Amino acid sequence: MTLSADLLLHAYASGVFPMAESRDDPDVFWVDPKRRGILPLDGFRISRSLAKRIRRGGYEIAINTDFAGVVTGCADREETWINDEIFDRYAELHDMGFAHSLEVWQDAELIGGVYGVSLGAAFFGESMFSRRTDASKIALAYLVDRLNAGGYILCDTQFITPHLASLGGREIARARYRRILAEALPQSGDFLSPEIPDPQLLLQRRTQTS
Repeated sequence: MTLSADLLLHAYASGVFPMAESRDDPDVFWVDPKRRGILPLDGFRISRSLAKRIRRGGYEIAINTDFAGVVTGCADREETWINDEIFDRYAELHDMGFAHSLEVWQDAELIGGVYGVSLGAAFFGESMFSRRTDASKIALAYLVDRLNAGGYILCDTQFITPHLASLGGREIARARYRRILAEALPQSGDFLSPEIPDPQLLLQRRTQTS
């Protein structure tokens, strides 16, 4: 199946998303799981060790400075569902202003990040990666802060992994997911305007919303 940017946007608005069997498989299929993973924006958990790591700093957060690098980092693993077709279409969505990356940099090196698609007040998290300890967790902490600041009401993670569950991610039934999605789409989330907080402010905000 050949994807297009418009078809992708329609799919997300309908509650489905694409995957490939592997990096080398040119085919793409649609996924509509019975149980959907979400990251509640008021329920993100920062452990003491992660809070200590965030507070220590030594990293920089950036938005959309290397979208292709983040997608490449996410695909750089033994098994991946990101093939060339998916890579190209999300790059196109990024150029159109619908797909965004949040990046963690250290010593001018991209060490972690997350990317996804923004529609209305819904953010569809696609994938994340980490090249140093806790880099993806730091990226998610700043992502959740950004989504809260930007007025989002849904952060879709597609599936739940032990990693996401440890941060507060959970599964909900497909019908409930679609109700939340229907509420989010007519509203407006702002991914680009919120400022990137310093570590102390990030942790303070998280304490206030937990």
